Amino acid sequence: MGFLRKVFLLSFTTFIVYLGIKIHSSLQLPPLPNFDNEYWGRGKPTKDDIAVRPFKINVPDQVLEVLQQKLNQPRSLTPPLEGIQQQYGMNTNLLKEIIEFWKTKYNWREREKFLNQYPQFQTTIQGLNIHFLHIKPTKSSGKDVVPLLMLHGWPGSIREFYEVIPLLTAPQADRDFVFEIIVPSLPGYGFSEAASKPGLATPQMAAVFKKLMERLGFKKFYIQGGDWGAIIASHFATLYPESLLGLHSNMCTAQTPMSFLKTIIGSIYPSFVVEDRFKDKMYPLSNVFSYLLLESGYFHLQATKPDTVGVALGDSPVGLAAYILEKFTTGTNPDWKNREDGGLKLKYTYTNLLDNVMIYWITGSITTSMRLYAEELSKTNRELQLGNYPIVVPSACARFPYEIIYQPDCIWKDRYTVLVQTSEFPTGGHFAAFEEPKVFSEDVWSAVQKFRDLLKKK
Repeated sequence: MGFLRKVFLLSFTTFIVYLGIKIHSSLQLPPLPNFDNEYWGRGKPTKDDIAVRPFKINVPDQVLEVLQQKLNQPRSLTPPLEGIQQQYGMNTNLLKEIIEFWKTKYNWREREKFLNQYPQFQTTIQGLNIHFLHIKPTKSSGKDVVPLLMLHGWPGSIREFYEVIPLLTAPQADRDFVFEIIVPSLPGYGFSEAASKPGLATPQMAAVFKKLMERLGFKKFYIQGGDWGAIIASHFATLYPESLLGLHSNMCTAQTPMSFLKTIIGSIYPSFVVEDRFKDKMYPLSNVFSYLLLESGYFHLQATKPDTVGVALGDSPVGLAAYILEKFTTGTNPDWKNREDGGLKLKYTYTNLLDNVMIYWITGSITTSMRLYAEELSKTNRELQLGNYPIVVPSACARFPYEIIYQPDCIWKDRYTVLVQTSEFPTGGHFAAFEEPKVFSEDVWSAVQKFRDLLKKK
């Protein structure tokens, strides 16, 4: 019976592979779209003011006074269940500690100076005021200065990159190049204006950022992204490959028909897809689906009713902090939900985490940030099928062990056809730049070195 079972499984697997090849080869992809002329501002389209305007964060005192009033309002937070840490969401005992720190030790005016340490600007693109950091290298004598566009996600912000920036803009003795970094706030996030019309998803954001880089004088550059930033970067590579010298991502994903088939086959023969030491990250699929179901409730809510939940989060700084910081527990390490402290001080400080929360609060951008989920899952956006196009730009994928989704090289290569570097790290999760700035930045240096070496061979 054992022999017959193996023969059946082998025959079945062969058939599935054959079927997958046939489906993949016959897949008719729609023409690549063009979003260069979309207008996302209020009212009728007007001509963009192409000026690049200096910008500094300067929050009115009244905004801070209202925040303090809300933090000081008497409230009774529901006590956690006995024996429960973060399994039901943010533990209110931990939340009380964070709120007390926020009220008594967190100094926004000091943090405002910290956030303003890097040059910031705004410019109008497709009807929206887009905010960005633009940092040139500390020294560049004898080095090639290479532009790098870095993109954040949700519930992150430009704050995620502040520890990485000095590590990338300071020259390394053994490298003949150094980075010039551009870090925009995504439209609807922080200090970038939100769309007034529906439809602004990640492909359309790629078009916005292409215009940003062109306006700054960069025809070719490197791109890096995590979370939504990773999705935008992959779409950028699909829509505008001629603009990119290389792509680095700490959340590479391949969801092509072939990658799906490989995943299914691996559920029968894991070694066909993934090394034995990593197979528990992908299989059994029931465990993966259970985990995603447990941790993706917010995704469904934001993809369907972002404005409803946005009312509550936009009115309560305590609720906003709970909603955002809970993601920094499970997103950094899912086991941290079993800790009383949520593990937050193992990688972060309350000050750094509250910087990120404050960017959402002072700009009132939580609702508009969450709308990206609804736009991304819209029927119109799904019909573009951009995830099925091969990425021909040289790519590097960093694999942090606690990232939400694990995929091996053999699946990544179905989409990233010129995969020049993949990296495995012993620690780190979804917010890699924020968690592990030194490891993260060195991986970017290494990837761009390989991109440059590859270009020299051509």
